[in-house]
Amino acid sequence: MLMLYPLPVLSASSGLQRSLSEIKYSSSPDAQGAISDALKKYVPVPSACVITVCLFILQHYGSHKIGFMFAPIVTIWLLFIGGVGIYNIFHWNPEIFSALSPVYMYRFVRNINKDRWKSLGSILLCIAGSETMFTDLGHFSKRSIKRTFVCLIYPVLILCYAGQAAFISKHWNGPENFNHLSESIPEHLRHVFILLSLLASAVGSQATITASFSIINQCRALSCFPRVKVIHTSDKRHGQVYIPDVNWLLMALSLSITLGFHDITRIANAAGMAIVFGMIVTTCMMSLVMALYWEKSLFISGFFLMFFGFVEAVYVSACMLSFHKGAWYLFVLLAVSFTVMLAWHYGTMKKYEFDLQNKVSTEWLTDYSPSLGVSRVPGIGLIYTDIVMGIPAFFSHFITNLPAFHQVLIFVSFKPQPVPCVPPSQRYCVGRVGGKDYRIYRCIVRYGYCDQVRDTDDFEEQIIGSIGEYISLDESDCESLTSPEGRMVIVGTPLLEGHALIPVDDTNLFSGSTNAGNNETLAIPEGELIGRNAPVRRKKVRFLIPESSPRLRVSVRDELQELINARESGTAYFLGQSHLTVRDGSNFFKKFLIMAYVFLDKNCREPPVALNIPHAALVEVGMVYII
Repeated sequence: MLMLYPLPVLSASSGLQRSLSEIKYSSSPDAQGAISDALKKYVPVPSACVITVCLFILQHYGSHKIGFMFAPIVTIWLLFIGGVGIYNIFHWNPEIFSALSPVYMYRFVRNINKDRWKSLGSILLCIAGSETMFTDLGHFSKRSIKRTFVCLIYPVLILCYAGQAAFISKHWNGPENFNHLSESIPEHLRHVFILLSLLASAVGSQATITASFSIINQCRALSCFPRVKVIHTSDKRHGQVYIPDVNWLLMALSLSITLGFHDITRIANAAGMAIVFGMIVTTCMMSLVMALYWEKSLFISGFFLMFFGFVEAVYVSACMLSFHKGAWYLFVLLAVSFTVMLAWHYGTMKKYEFDLQNKVSTEWLTDYSPSLGVSRVPGIGLIYTDIVMGIPAFFSHFITNLPAFHQVLIFVSFKPQPVPCVPPSQRYCVGRVGGKDYRIYRCIVRYGYCDQVRDTDDFEEQIIGSIGEYISLDESDCESLTSPEGRMVIVGTPLLEGHALIPVDDTNLFSGSTNAGNNETLAIPEGELIGRNAPVRRKKVRFLIPESSPRLRVSVRDELQELINARESGTAYFLGQSHLTVRDGSNFFKKFLIMAYVFLDKNCREPPVALNIPHAALVEVGMVYII
């Protein structure tokens, strides 16, 4: 998809160069030729670079604001090229509609030669950008994309290309004399066409950029891409995201392609290759969906794969003829991106397998740790781990070396689901580790690839609220799951629907003492206590138990009060700091993937930042992972 960014911008800039070169200057023919050569050399690439930089700078405003700016432009552009297409059809060759018949395609294939075969790669550029609409599903609804494509985009494209074909049928003098589509525009509208094409090229590149953000965000949620900062630019559509690091990286690569190739033909060859490879991957995945998800017969899915795969294989063979003319760069980008995704996924899975093999049982923590002299300290300990059963190795390593943990422990695990969004009523799955007296809980947070549960500022409050809901619903008849550790209850978003704990917003940001009258305990982060009367920051949200709630028994109320007291005493966050090493005797491929993963892990976003963990309350436990 990267090859599609500079293509429309550079193409429109080339049209600007042609428009300027057609201006008649009061000079000799030799001087006019020199001016034309200078315009051809210095106008397209710099103007394309300027438009590219401006386009990427606008990305932080989000798809909604950018779409509001670009919607009138693309609407006028579509109506313009559709109107020009209708004019060319009826003015030059009304019979051009007969070219839509597949008979002409059969004649083209029957009389195929090397030049015609090579031109198949250029035909793919006719659909460049249209497939990007369907990768923007995270930014726009599926219904709007379908209606827009069927009712507007596709008919306008047919009219535009038919009009150009009608013009070419009457003015064809060979490819060396007809190099740009602006030739089919009426002369008195060519300057308007150049202006609109420049603006529309930015819109076309914008669709590809937003699609890249969506794809990378989904890959990140599925542990196939390194941790990057994702900014959700819309409160209504969770799929509208902006990724700053990826944005600037794409801008740098786009500028390098534009400056390195400075030739639209080479970029077009690489773009055609990218399009056809995307079609092949889509066809293969679609056949698997038909066989596994739709449960169609193998004959139907196989026929679908063979039919469309054969057509796409023909286009691949045509694009390979231009491999040395720019298409090779696509394979370089493909190798780099594939290595990054494969290394990150491989390292993540190996770490998870190591955690599963080296975890300790819950009995070790609940039964044997008291015999080791482990003491309980006030507060809540949130242990982030990838495993959903047992005790992670890094936490047992911590207790072995420092025999103490908090009076309330909560093991938090994030589990992605292969759906866009998990309903709030099904998001948290809470259970106990050991008996009630241990006050140890496990909370599994389930999220879809469009959810943003990790980046919310009130995530700690949601976890505490879900634990409170679980305590009140532990013995009631509610939806639950069975795990080897016992019963786990599915609770919804506690801050919106909870009744066990009442969240109270604390509007007083600073205070210098503890208000014992209403049991308000202030949170003092480590390293910020300067003196007895030093101002400290209150917690953002406090919890209270309802004064009159007949459904809460005394034991439940006591457990909730202990949870509140622990939370008021402070919260500590435990994270495992992994150090991966390769086992002796491993092959080169495994060593290379682990080395790549370690490099990416050191240079990507840190886990405490990705989870919005305050540094004053963070405890990182180092562990050596031998892979």
